[in-house]
Amino acid sequence: MTNTHSSFLKEMGITEWTSRDRSAELAQASQPQVSENASASVEKTPRAHWWFFGNPPQGDAQVLFQNVIRVLGLAGNEWSWKSPNDNLAKLILPENGMPVVALAFGGPAAQKITGERDPLPQLRETILALNTGNDDEIPVVATFDLAQLVTKSTEKASLWQDLLLAKSVLQNI
Repeated sequence: MTNTHSSFLKEMGITEWTSRDRSAELAQASQPQVSENASASVEKTPRAHWWFFGNPPQGDAQVLFQNVIRVLGLAGNEWSWKSPNDNLAKLILPENGMPVVALAFGGPAAQKITGERDPLPQLRETILALNTGNDDEIPVVATFDLAQLVTKSTEKASLWQDLLLAKSVLQNI
């Protein structure tokens, strides 16, 4: 069982696992040893802007979404929530030239923004495209609806796989 957990942790980029209590102690103990330049140069997630499409999360789904933002290490100006019903031609790319990746929560959201007709199981694990109409194609990763993930916790591992796929897209932009 440890080997299975180790492989999942390794795939998520976690090389060392510590409890939350112990990790706070370790962070304090190691802080004086890290120089300001070294800590500033370490970035786990490539800097980009994330567009999240789907039904706005509420309740437990909102907590799950906040955890997604935290895990990705995104600041407030590095992500935005979009409605799949928005006029895609009016979506504005960041002026600072930051790459954009989109995550579509749920099959209907993914279908609406990409024009694909396949159901979610066939759309997942592939890179789709959102065409803004301005010769800009934004890579899209489809995943489960957040409200569905709250009720089917066994699917949360798939969400993390989808997040890893989106992060890998950013590394190749």
